[in-house]
Amino acid sequence: MLVLSYPSGVSEKSEKSWAAGVATGVGSMPGDDAREAAKTVTGSLEAFPFLPELPARGPGADMIGRTAGLLVEVYAHVEPSGWRISDRPGRDTRRAVSWRGEDLDALEEFTQGYEGPLKVSAVGPWTLAAALETRGGEAALRDPGACRDLTASLAEGLRAHLAEVRRRVPGARVVLQLDEPSLTAVLTGQVRTASGYRTHRAVDRSVVEGALRDVVAAAGGAPVVVHSCAPGVPFGLLRRAGAAGVSFDFSLLTEREEEAIGEAVEGGTALFAGVVPGTDGPLSDPAGSVMGVRTLWRRLGLAPGTLAESVVVTPACGLAGASPAYARTALAHCVKAARSLADNPE
Repeated sequence: MLVLSYPSGVSEKSEKSWAAGVATGVGSMPGDDAREAAKTVTGSLEAFPFLPELPARGPGADMIGRTAGLLVEVYAHVEPSGWRISDRPGRDTRRAVSWRGEDLDALEEFTQGYEGPLKVSAVGPWTLAAALETRGGEAALRDPGACRDLTASLAEGLRAHLAEVRRRVPGARVVLQLDEPSLTAVLTGQVRTASGYRTHRAVDRSVVEGALRDVVAAAGGAPVVVHSCAPGVPFGLLRRAGAAGVSFDFSLLTEREEEAIGEAVEGGTALFAGVVPGTDGPLSDPAGSVMGVRTLWRRLGLAPGTLAESVVVTPACGLAGASPAYARTALAHCVKAARSLADNPE
């Protein structure tokens, strides 16, 4: 079993575990049928299923809208430019809440008697701040007070959401994934203003880390994995913020990030390596899909025996843009690739 340790003071519980040599998905799936998505995920990923997201259903099922429906005492509605903070809950918020309930109903149906890790996802505080508009039409990111309010609201909403998941699937060891595709842009000052002619000022790394740490703590001891399929994932910052794992597109790694990965692994951070394409296309044999991971392990001088314990195999990003047939194939391929790491770590 892989034992994940948090930095001191980050969580109420010091460690969580899931089996070595497993695979899981990222979050989104194609189509709009919650039961079919839950059936596919639980059938393909028997050792590490996740709560599917179905953005094809429209606003409220998309990544930002879905998380907006989790917020406590902060509401949002859809404008032509995107999601905007509201004074009160409206149709868009109610739709997001309804679809989440439908997804949970389907998951509960197909996880009767299940015991093991179960991953649920929400947008992290910084991607949320970069995407949600204030009443003036600019991103909440420009207002430090709005960022703090969003972080607190998200933390409270996640506490309630995770409690509901545990109630519906009592045998689950819940794993929380925070989706942060905009995190690097926030850190480097690349988030564009509403006009598109300027960018918002970069947020101080200590402020970014502090907000992430607050949300990690709100998970109540559940391991938190931070996902980004954008280049330049800040592995060191995420590890210091208390992330038990980092989920990323393996094909986007640079030499600089490889060095950070070595430090993260030695510090006990799990790698959710996205090695299977998220859109339709030919797939190599499962062992070939993780060949790059093996090569990286050797190059970093990491012990081969830790490979399957430290790596969870995933698609490179969500599967919303794939065909249903390819999504099923990709998840099954991830499982086989993860098994090859466990069977042949050298």
